[in-house]
This record gives sequence, C-alpha cells and structure tokens, in this order.
Amino acid sequence: MCSRRLTLLILIGWPVAVAAEERPNIILVMADDQGWGDMAYQGHPVLQTPNFDAAAEAGLRFNRFYAAAPVCSPTRGSVMTGRHPNRYGVHRWGHPIRPQETTIAHALRTAGYTTGHFGKWHLGSVRRNSPVHPGAMGFEEWISAPNFYDNDPILSHRGTAVPFHGESSIVTVEAALEWITQVQETDQPFLAVIWFGSPHTPHRAVDQDREPYRDLPLRLQHFYGEITGMDRAFGKLRDALSTLGIRENTLLWYCSDNGALREIGSTGGHRGHKGNIYEGGLLVPAILEWPARISAPRQTDVRGNTSDIYPTVLEIAGVQIDHQPVLDGISLVPLIDGDLTERSQPMGFWDYPRGGIGTPSAQWMGELLAAQQDGGDLEPHVSSLRAAQLPDPPHPLEHFPGHAAWIDGDWKLHRIEPRDGRVRWELYDLVSDPAEETNLAEQQPERVAQLRPALEAWFESVLRSYNGEDYAAP
Repeated sequence: MCSRRLTLLILIGWPVAVAAEERPNIILVMADDQGWGDMAYQGHPVLQTPNFDAAAEAGLRFNRFYAAAPVCSPTRGSVMTGRHPNRYGVHRWGHPIRPQETTIAHALRTAGYTTGHFGKWHLGSVRRNSPVHPGAMGFEEWISAPNFYDNDPILSHRGTAVPFHGESSIVTVEAALEWITQVQETDQPFLAVIWFGSPHTPHRAVDQDREPYRDLPLRLQHFYGEITGMDRAFGKLRDALSTLGIRENTLLWYCSDNGALREIGSTGGHRGHKGNIYEGGLLVPAILEWPARISAPRQTDVRGNTSDIYPTVLEIAGVQIDHQPVLDGISLVPLIDGDLTERSQPMGFWDYPRGGIGTPSAQWMGELLAAQQDGGDLEPHVSSLRAAQLPDPPHPLEHFPGHAAWIDGDWKLHRIEPRDGRVRWELYDLVSDPAEETNLAEQQPERVAQLRPALEAWFESVLRSYNGEDYAAP
C-alpha cells in the first residue's frame, strides 16, 4: 500500500485530519430489479448464487434493507445524495437528477478520493454535453449506460459511444477492475459505483449462466441465469480485490434498486412487488463487507435504507459538506461497529403519481455510436437539459398525492390518495405481520394519530426541497 500521509480537509470552517492509509476504498454495487428473495442465501429453492452467499456468510447481512423507492431511478438518486428522490424531482424512472444536488462522488472527492461510475446510470443523459451525466455529477471516470443494458452493450465512455463484448455484468466489472488496477498505482483511495443492468427485462442470459436451470422453462432459465451472471461477476470482483491486495480495507456494499418483479421474482413472501410501497416493492437483498472493520460475520434486523449509504460513507471518509441539504438517510457506522440495535430515525416513502420517462438504452446508444462514427455527435435529451428547472408555480405544501408510507420502529403507516382525492390509511405491525395482511388502522386510531403528524411534516419538508428551498443561499 502507499506510504502513510495525512490529508487536511477544511470543511464547514473546521479542520479534520484524516490518515489516507486509514480511509477505505468504497465499492457500491447495485442490481436492477432483484427482489429480496432472489438469492440462494435467502432460501430461494432454485437460484444458485454462490458468490453472494459467500459474501453474506463473511460480512454484514441486512435482513431488512429498503430501497428508498419502488422503482429504479429514484432509488439510485437516493444512493447519490442520501435524500429522498422526490426532493429533487426524480419521482419515477427516467427522471434526471438535478445538477444542483451534491452527490457522494462530489463529497468524496473533497477527501482525496478518485471516483468512477460503471454500468447503469439512469439519472440523466450520458451524452457528452449533458448537465447530469456521471462526469457532471462528480465521477472522474465513467463507462455508463442511460438505462439497463444487455449483453454486448454499447456504453458511454465519458460521452463517447464504445461497443463492448460479453455478458453484461462481466463487462461492467471488468471495466471497473481495469480502472481500479490503474488507481492502485496512485496513493488515492477510490469510490467505484458499479450498477448492473440485470435482471431487468428482457432477460437474456448467456448459455453458461442458463446451464444450471436447463430443465426449467426458457423464461426462467434466462431470468435466473441473469442473476447467476451477476453472481459470477460479483465473484470476479471479490477475487480481484484479494489479488490486488486491497480486500482488507475495501468497503464493498451490495444491494438492489427495488423489490421483486411481478410473477417471476421473489419477494420472500412479502406483499407487493416492484412499483409498490408495500414491503415486497421496497425490501431488497443487501450485504456489506469490510474485513478491516467487520472481522466476524453478522446478520442484522435493524432497518436500513439506500438513503443511508451517503451519510454512512461520508462519516467513514471523514467528510462533512458545507451547507449540506436535508438528508433522509442516517449513518449506519454504529451498526457496522455492532453498536446499533434499533434504527434511530423513521423512514418515509412516497410514490408520487407522475409518469416515467422512457430511456431505451440500446436504441439511444446505437444512435450515438452511428452519429459519432460519421464524425458528428448528438445533443443530450431534452429531459436532462431541463433537469435544473424548479416547479413553476411551486408545488403546494399541503397536497400529497399518491401512495406514501412511514416506518417508525416496527410500525408502518400507509397514506393512500388516489386521483379521486379520497385518502385512506393503513397500519401494520411489521413484526407480527411482515406480509402486511391485517390493516389495524381502524382498530388502533390512536397510533395512526400518533404517527400521522410526523409523516405530514416530512411531506412538507420534501416539498420545500422540491420547490428549491435547499438551494437558497445561506
């Protein structure tokens, strides 16, 4: 490893001395549409995921880890910012992140980290002049797709379309490892964000990964095969960390971006699926390995959230951001150290009824490649060019459409406001009723009344952020 040196960070008016040798490398890996039950270690009767199983046996396994949203782009925004995605307008799939947001990449660069993004982005256009491509949002190196991508993908390398060949997850890990290997020649710690495009539909597993499921219907062969392909890529990544001699002080955090796919995926018996605020749409597999700090394997039932990744990583790196906007996540460092037995802050979820934006990655990247081969280029998509715009007029602070939920301890309160405006409430005890089958709202109106003010206060806070108040000069 590099020789020991100290970096002095001047942040929010006071110095923090951080030993470069003590700062871990950070690798954040995310699946696309893998449900809580889509893991062998979760008891799936068919899936083979030996590398994920090994990680779950070696590190910190989360049994109750939540995506911040029940669909992809919003959850990815929560990882980048530590904030609920409705705060900056990423309500549904395909909505770009606002360029005003401070990302985990921006933050870690202030601590001397070098940063790279590999794979699915889905937070804006990945064309060269996009105001919200990974480079604009803090990543020095990026080989990225505008959405999910299949085998032999065309990816954007800092704005240039490049064809790759191979199974999609392996392609992504190999691109990341090539960069990580180069980074090891410097004395910088790194942040690598590796976001797979699997197992998003359509499912197109390679023969090698379909083989364990050859006796199953073709549809299942491809779905399970894509997860096995991810597992194989994840194993390649873990093995490489050992080969490079950096496994001990590398934090490797794996999760999915939302709950299970309808019909084909597994929620592990929880209600709902991708797109729902019920547990099946939010609970995801999650594993954290960091041998230098997690020396013995553990499981935890403490509830975590993808919004927690940003504050956790910043605390580990010794970073505090000047004028940090409101966070929804909390640092899980006490949980990593075995000192946290219950979550210290409630979690809010809000599926706002706004349409998604189509982002056909293969088509768009094919068009970009053709244009660049002809000596030209393409402008970013209009939605990304408009990403910085705030709602005009501002969103009213007392209007909360859609399906929202508030988890405080083991209680989950749902507020459901359909288009007709008739609000209904549901209340579940997640310990005795994890499948959310018995609505206790009418039986326990006093608990609804107890939880409701905090949810409504959170709504107002989110809407103030959405209206741009977080960006006002202090």
